[in-house]
Amino acid sequence: MVNNAKPKTSFFELSATLNNESQLGFDALKGKKVLIVNTASNCGYTNQYSELQELHKKFQEKLVIIGFPSNDFKEQEKGSDEEIASFCQINFGVSFPLAKKSVVIKSTEQNKVFEWLTYKDLNGWNDQPPSWNFTKFLVNENGLLTHYFDPAVSPLSTEVIGKIEH
Repeated sequence: MVNNAKPKTSFFELSATLNNESQLGFDALKGKKVLIVNTASNCGYTNQYSELQELHKKFQEKLVIIGFPSNDFKEQEKGSDEEIASFCQINFGVSFPLAKKSVVIKSTEQNKVFEWLTYKDLNGWNDQPPSWNFTKFLVNENGLLTHYFDPAVSPLSTEVIGKIEH
């Protein structure tokens, strides 16, 4: 899905608590595209971590990738934040930011970033929550949610790369 609707709430007002307890204010991301991905360490799509890392290296001047580990789908992310960070570094060389493990599906505990991504009253057009681990949301340089990519879409697909390059 794609859209350029103006959000009612600014993406740049959001922040994420990273797995090392530091805060990442999204106002610092102005001028860059942001790819937000809900991740899991024990999923059929887990190898996308290596693709995300490759994407991170290729576009680090214009793209920020933020992984949001979640245990929402078939308990495929049971580890602690420390275990997740270690797993991602050792197995995939992940150097892009990882948020603290959180809830990404619609619920009262849903992470505020995913609340913004999945409620059109906040983001301007999208109501679709993650359908599984490794769902991807692309936000443009101006803080507009522009694309939703299903988990099966590779981060290195021409579809994703084309949207990052334009």
